Amino acid sequence: MTPTVEVAIIGAGPAGSAAATLLARAGVEVAVFDKSVFPRDKCCGDGLTALALRELEHLGLSPDNVASWKAIDRFIVRSPSGREQCYPLPDGAGHHAVVARRIDLDAALVDLARNAGAAIHESDPLVGAAVHGSGVRLSLASSGDVIADHVIGADGMWSPLRRFMGLSVDGYRGEWHAFRQYFSGVGPRAATELAVWFEPDMLPGYAWSFPLADGSANVGFGIQRGRKVSVQQMKSMWTDLLNRPHVREFLGEAAVGEDSHKAWPIPARVGRTALVGPGVMFVGDAAAVTDPMTGEGIGQAILTGRIAAESIIEGREPTRTYERRVRSELVADDRMARLLIPMLARRRVADSVLRLTSATAWTRRNFARWMFEDYPRAMIATPRRWHRGMFTGDGAYADQR
Repeated sequence: MTPTVEVAIIGAGPAGSAAATLLARAGVEVAVFDKSVFPRDKCCGDGLTALALRELEHLGLSPDNVASWKAIDRFIVRSPSGREQCYPLPDGAGHHAVVARRIDLDAALVDLARNAGAAIHESDPLVGAAVHGSGVRLSLASSGDVIADHVIGADGMWSPLRRFMGLSVDGYRGEWHAFRQYFSGVGPRAATELAVWFEPDMLPGYAWSFPLADGSANVGFGIQRGRKVSVQQMKSMWTDLLNRPHVREFLGEAAVGEDSHKAWPIPARVGRTALVGPGVMFVGDAAAVTDPMTGEGIGQAILTGRIAAESIIEGREPTRTYERRVRSELVADDRMARLLIPMLARRRVADSVLRLTSATAWTRRNFARWMFEDYPRAMIATPRRWHRGMFTGDGAYADQR
């Protein structure tokens, strides 16, 4: 007889682990299946915005369980014209930005789900899926067939679950493509400061250096597909970027790349691809919920995982509830970001925006909040989300700072 489970989650990344943790705590029988064995590396910029941090705090994740966790209190921006400006994050209670290696963060989230009571099946990829009565029959490489009442697809941009359910988008390669490498032996600036460089030949993309707790740095750049730089040109641009004087000076002469560089695509088209299917909800990269302006997606991934879990726990038309709530939370922000992208692709406009945002202490502080998703991108344009203190609230983990 084929075994059954209330909820099956395909993928144990941040979205899948978040959903599993909340479901298990609510007493729901949940099994998570992932093709990898944790800890495993995940190609990423490793930045955690205020949105991500608040979601992690809500889950109960302790920063003490993430070895590379490094809180950030300010960041440096270099404009296309070469002007550098420091933007302070709020100095009140809590954190608004953190950097943590995904190998550490994701493993900690898997442990959180396991400790909550979720069954975690590692090295067990999905090899088939089909509607089965009111549920879904899943075929796993190691576990065999399992029938689930509900399935959460947290299996990435090229979601096998989406493909097996006939919901994949042919030829889709993502809106962003990113390139990164870890560097050790970095100088004092790279070891302590978070830097974003708006290079003229990358607009509306950017390059970055994010410091980690062990004194190393995550260095990389992201481009929007179809803009000035092609994906094929990224490898040669990487070498050129590292040799640019301001980048070399920032990293320090003794900086050494760890292992090899890696590249990955980033999906950012929430609302324009199916969020649900029969008995299935897609979360995180499988739902293409990344911010189209910055390529940030961890906060959105955990948010969608939480919404999926809550929709199942509430029990009334879970897939319809999930789709409605995700659209309400994220589609307006996606549209706002898309309106800004063409403007930021122009060097003069990008220079002007950065000059305006650095004009006063108030503009610098609030630009920092907006960039690090302390409030939704389209908050001003969506009055239904207005609330007291929406621009002045504390950060996450306020009692641990």
